[in-house]
Amino acid sequence: MAGHSKFKNIQYRKGAQDKKRAKQFAKIGREIQIAVKIGGIDPESNPRLRLAMTNARSVNMPKDNVDRAINKNNNDSADYSEVRYEGYGPFGTAFIVEALTDNKNRTASEIRSIFSKNGGNLGETGSVSFNFKRVGEVQVKEEIDDFLLEDLLDHGLVDYNTEDNRTNLYCSYEALASFETLLRKKKFEIESANITWKPNLTIKIEKEEELMKLVKLNDELEDNDDVQNCFSNLDFDSSLIVVTNA
Repeated sequence: MAGHSKFKNIQYRKGAQDKKRAKQFAKIGREIQIAVKIGGIDPESNPRLRLAMTNARSVNMPKDNVDRAINKNNNDSADYSEVRYEGYGPFGTAFIVEALTDNKNRTASEIRSIFSKNGGNLGETGSVSFNFKRVGEVQVKEEIDDFLLEDLLDHGLVDYNTEDNRTNLYCSYEALASFETLLRKKKFEIESANITWKPNLTIKIEKEEELMKLVKLNDELEDNDDVQNCFSNLDFDSSLIVVTNA
């Protein structure tokens, strides 16, 4: 199981939710702006926008926020570039970081600093991504029985796993939009739909002190204003995380 998904599930249970939620809304809003700039305001003809709106709903982003992002005058917005960073964390871990930035030099410097102060280092493009596979991931709010899974195998499903009464369904990243449309037509309750980096092999972390260092690295990367997504090759027991209400 990719560490990325486990980190996401843990973050919903951790403290300081208001601050995290505000950052999450801002990042989804930025993705919506980019999607509109590239493909227009109609989500049915703009798969990237439709997926961004699905993810907005999954975190209860207010409709007013979504509408403002869609209708924002993109001619006046910053000229964002999509960039990917690859790096090494401690204990043999690997991270892929995706960002939208209007200043590549600033963002690269900040990401390098986060890796360095948390016992890792920023690598070159391609230094860790060869250990991952880029796939489409759709998370649905139910466990799916074998009969339905067999049916989905005939419609683009390539892998799946279940966790916390949810099912993560994987397809080729090129087919994500059409696969998500199929699931909607089949009345699945979709929680999120993203292109993700799924590790070929995972690193098992069993010591709490090691895991907490990696959680800190992951949190600092995701807290960066330019970072949209962070993926890792971690595998761990989420019960090792001490959840606080602070």
